[in-house]
Amino acid sequence: MEVHCILKNGFQEVIYQRALEKEMQLQGLKIKREFEMPIFYKGEKVGGRRVDFLVDGIIPVEIKAVAKLEDVHLAQAVNYLEAYNLEIGMLLNFGSKSLEFRRLINPKYKS
Repeated sequence: MEVHCILKNGFQEVIYQRALEKEMQLQGLKIKREFEMPIFYKGEKVGGRRVDFLVDGIIPVEIKAVAKLEDVHLAQAVNYLEAYNLEIGMLLNFGSKSLEFRRLINPKYKS
């Protein structure tokens, strides 16, 4: 909320990513920015994808700067949860006049 209150909407995603990194550090969170996550198919690595942030090693945070969140954005964020068996995640959109956010829960999570 703090980042959106200060910057408002209208910037490129990378600007919000940098500002959010600063804010999370100020809040004392342990984060990894643009964390590389490998993608496996039948046990073999077929590529990789970077999640915008991984918080405390367990919560992926994906950010967008679009006019409106679409189903494809939600699907991308949920794919991270399922691919890495993570329980929860966040999807943030700084592109609209009001900050849009979705708390995501992995229905396939296995503890």
